[in-house]
Amino acid sequence: MAEIRQTELPGVGVRSDFVTGDGEQLGVLVHHTGRRELLIYDRDDPDACRVVVSLGEDDARTLAELLGVPHVNETLAAMQQRVRELAIDWLPVEASSPLAGRSLRGAAVHSRTGVSVVAIIRGEETVVAPGADDTLEVGDTVVAVGSTVGMKDFLDLLAG
Repeated sequence: MAEIRQTELPGVGVRSDFVTGDGEQLGVLVHHTGRRELLIYDRDDPDACRVVVSLGEDDARTLAELLGVPHVNETLAAMQQRVRELAIDWLPVEASSPLAGRSLRGAAVHSRTGVSVVAIIRGEETVVAPGADDTLEVGDTVVAVGSTVGMKDFLDLLAG
């Protein structure tokens, strides 16, 4: 599976990019409003988009269905949209993160942000409902639940 790079675009949303096996750079921009754009970058200038396709909510669901996204992801996304104050996110632990190598107790994620870490995905393994002594390692994906404000605080804490 290709590496996915996520970039928070303040006031806009989150852009996720990856490079296909054929060398094409693709991205999806999810605006705070829920609107989505499919981005196809120029091969000669990876900072320039060759094509931008705007996708409405139904369009995004249809494309996801065509690509084989499990129904559970769609259900989670719909729940997140309905409960505006609740955020569920899958966040990578980067090498530069000050939380890398620290236990959940030592990182004090919940007490500092109000966010609960409900799972840690490490390679093919998932630690469900991790305890205070479980550590966050470089390359982990943290599944977190909390308020939208708390999630932003957690992102800031995770990034350093």
